[in-house]
Amino acid sequence: MTKLQTISSQLWTLTNELGTNTDTTESQNYILAFICYRYLSEQQEQYLVSSSAINVKKGQVINEAYLEQAGGAELNAYLKDIFSNLGYAIAPLDTWQSLVNKIDKGQVNLSDYQTIFANFDKNAALSKAAGQTFKGIFSNLNLADSYLGSSANERVKSLAKIVKLVDSIDYQDEAGKDILGDISTGLISKYAAGKKGATFCTPPAVAKLIAKIVTADLPKATQSFTVYDPSCGVGSILSAIANDNNSAIAKLYGQEANLTAYNLARINLMLHHVLFTNMTLFNTDALENDWPAEPNTKEIAHPRTFDAVVANPPDPQSWDNNQNKLTDPRFRNYGKLAPRTKASFAFVLQGLYHLNEKGIMAIVLPNEVLFRSAAEATIRKNLVEHPDGNQIDAVIGLPPNLFYEGIRPMIILVLKKTRTSKDILFIDASKEFAKGKMKNYLTQENIDKIFKTYQKRVAMPQYACLASIEEIRANDYNLNVSQYITTSENKKIDLTEIDRLLVQDKKDIATLEAKIAKDLKVLEIKRDQ
Repeated sequence: MTKLQTISSQLWTLTNELGTNTDTTESQNYILAFICYRYLSEQQEQYLVSSSAINVKKGQVINEAYLEQAGGAELNAYLKDIFSNLGYAIAPLDTWQSLVNKIDKGQVNLSDYQTIFANFDKNAALSKAAGQTFKGIFSNLNLADSYLGSSANERVKSLAKIVKLVDSIDYQDEAGKDILGDISTGLISKYAAGKKGATFCTPPAVAKLIAKIVTADLPKATQSFTVYDPSCGVGSILSAIANDNNSAIAKLYGQEANLTAYNLARINLMLHHVLFTNMTLFNTDALENDWPAEPNTKEIAHPRTFDAVVANPPDPQSWDNNQNKLTDPRFRNYGKLAPRTKASFAFVLQGLYHLNEKGIMAIVLPNEVLFRSAAEATIRKNLVEHPDGNQIDAVIGLPPNLFYEGIRPMIILVLKKTRTSKDILFIDASKEFAKGKMKNYLTQENIDKIFKTYQKRVAMPQYACLASIEEIRANDYNLNVSQYITTSENKKIDLTEIDRLLVQDKKDIATLEAKIAKDLKVLEIKRDQ
């Protein structure tokens, strides 16, 4: 068993221990929050040492030096310096190590935890630049709730169990590689499977595939790029992008209406080492509260655009499709509004509106959006027949039973505002999976095959098809993958062999007729009787 597997097993065991008082979704909030708090506290220690803000004597623990040197009247100066550089600040008595020390001495109570998180929130508010990233990040933790136990004493014991286990975790694997992000991804995925948080989590392999598709042609290594997710959930896709690229240059933006998912998204990105300067997330409904416009040089508001847009919006999802929205610049050029109870195409148009002219968008949608009639058919037609050219680049059919919240097949729709061709690439990846205990999943081999097929953009028998705009029109803008790719074996018809078989059949019939006539004669039976 690898170190990552061991850690995951330990955390899951703790979840089950807490399960007598809380479900795994609630446990997730506490465990990930404490992992994040430890991470932030240790990041602060590294800053204090590297910046020479404190002097650590030989044999002295960093936290001890911080307690000695940042006390009294000097504290505010220390906190101001820390949050101006890190975006947050933790006072000496509130650090992770101070909390662990109190637990070891049996001196901690519920009010200590409440004070720690309240102080963190207060200090985060001191930084205008980072306030959106850190403020309220631990607001889901109701430390007085019965989830942790029926009495204050039981809740203190439950919290102490979490802290001590989190404190024992080594964030590096056997080879010295940082696995903090992997721990976060694994925990969120495991909690999501079959739980009420499933709607907000994208399976890691699907998130990785989307990350590869949208970042393949983006700047690498030193030049930053921007990515926007209008329904970011717990940040699964954004964290995959940060993980597969240099998290120091990926500028990540997102909106999420659910508060719990929004808080987990911020924690998830931090645990993937995304700096507060590289993430901007809002707890808002993107369809009702569009991303803030930005003034251009002429002081005229214009939409903020991004190099890439990714999304896996909840489905089914209702939205307010009031007809007044037909004047909204996000939706007005596509003829119809997405149905009230099926907001999928609303998210498509939301993301496309904020995509820059050279950008790429990849969004997970239910397979049915490819062929449903009425308003969705109108929107599909207008995406294909857009005045600037067909905006649909590819349709990738995914295997069934891949996502946490259902077993039906889903697709990845890839869109671009500027394209050099009008055709659409269809990929039938419905058989690209391995079976798990509860769900199917994509292997690395599956991911690579799908991605390479998308990049090469060539037809492959029973797997990929390049459909012309004329063929799309002839099919009345039905984009169902099975409309363009047949997965049945097509046997080659040999006309010479068919002729030979017909001749042989005639001979066999003649022989049989002669035998019947002979038998009838013996029996003295006439054929017309």
